[in-house]
Amino acid sequence: NQLTPQRFIFNAMTELFNSLSDDDLELIRLRYVERMTLSELSSRYLLNERTIRNHTNPTIKQVKDIIQQATEQSQHAREVD
Repeated sequence: NQLTPQRFIFNAMTELFNSLSDDDLELIRLRYVERMTLSELSSRYLLNERTIRNHTNPTIKQVKDIIQQATEQSQHAREVD
């Protein structure tokens, strides 16, 4: 009763993003969807770049970990078949 890699990623990402504050979601959206630089975000929100990194980097690391885990599960499933 294994989840597909896509369903695993969807469920894990939904849980992750639901756990974030609105401010953190906005920073991530602007940084990675709108492709704003740290400097632009810093100027816009009057925060230093390190503060912005401290709010976005842990989430981005979790996203990478989720994708890696799904990839490993998928590879393992192919090896078993």
